[in-house]
Amino acid sequence: MSLNKWFFERETLITAKVIADSINETGQRLTTFELEFPRLILSECNTHGAIEKNTSSSRAIPVSKMLDHILEQNLKPIYFGSKKSGMQAGNELTGEGLDFVKCVWGSSLESAVEYAEMLDKAGVAKEVTNRITEPYQLIKAVWSATDWENFFNLRLEKDADPNICMLAYKMYEAMSKSVPVLLKKGEYHLPYVGKYDIPVAYSDLGGYEYETGYNVFYYDKECDHTIEHCLTLDEAIKYSVASCAQVSYRSEGMTLDKAEKIWNMLVKSEVVHASPLTHVATPISKEIEIENSDYQTIGFINRIGNPSTWEEGVTHMRRDGTLCSGRFAGWIQKRHLIENNTCYSFDFKSRMETFE
Repeated sequence: MSLNKWFFERETLITAKVIADSINETGQRLTTFELEFPRLILSECNTHGAIEKNTSSSRAIPVSKMLDHILEQNLKPIYFGSKKSGMQAGNELTGEGLDFVKCVWGSSLESAVEYAEMLDKAGVAKEVTNRITEPYQLIKAVWSATDWENFFNLRLEKDADPNICMLAYKMYEAMSKSVPVLLKKGEYHLPYVGKYDIPVAYSDLGGYEYETGYNVFYYDKECDHTIEHCLTLDEAIKYSVASCAQVSYRSEGMTLDKAEKIWNMLVKSEVVHASPLTHVATPISKEIEIENSDYQTIGFINRIGNPSTWEEGVTHMRRDGTLCSGRFAGWIQKRHLIENNTCYSFDFKSRMETFE
């Protein structure tokens, strides 16, 4: 198999949309995508450790809703390659042969739906029933990263799986057309939340202008809740985190009350589920020299090679001196600003006592 450039022009249900794109003062870009792609390539996608991911879950989506999606989308592989030895497929089937295998695939989809309906009627939980239809599921995902080059190098390649190659192409195209917004220390990268653009000369609330394409907005100084859909920064962070978490069950219609509830479920439960907080981040400060009134150096903030000076949320430093937080370079993930975001001391005995 060797894909050609015409491959990228075929119709597909695979989509990629940039939902937040930011750059800090040192030039490190953080981009968040909302994606839709076949679940059958999820294992390959999950090998990319530099990317933070939240994905729609077979355990979270009701069976009836899942089956409706599957029948409506009628998802098929984007490329039916011929059988040959090795990992890559041979040339794509054509003519009657291609028509036949597409028909076979469609029949297997219908059979999987029928068996899933049987399990559902028998009272089997969705975490089991939905597994039958996973090869036919188009899943929704939120991905964020500061380092994309290796992903594109490996997946936007003529011998890659055609489905993930198409995904990488769609992502690269979307990212190329997106212009990152400059954020300074204290400002936040917030997927699913817009930000008020308030000219300094405007003092009247009616003079506020804001970015379009979002349901809610925040203003980082003060928020007058008389302005429709305006949130404080704290509210905006919770709204963004909850929206990223909600992708697991493909639901729409986030509200502030709902966001607060999801936030509490994620960070205030006995077992913290912090992955949705990884998409929200603020720039890491440049190295700052602290002087006294006599202009004598008395300390540093984010001194290279001196972890005791690093601000909260910085987790490590790369060999080139770049400070990082989790998987992000130059940005502090909100995850690393909350308590117990990762367990480092698991008590097996106590946990087993919770099982009746």
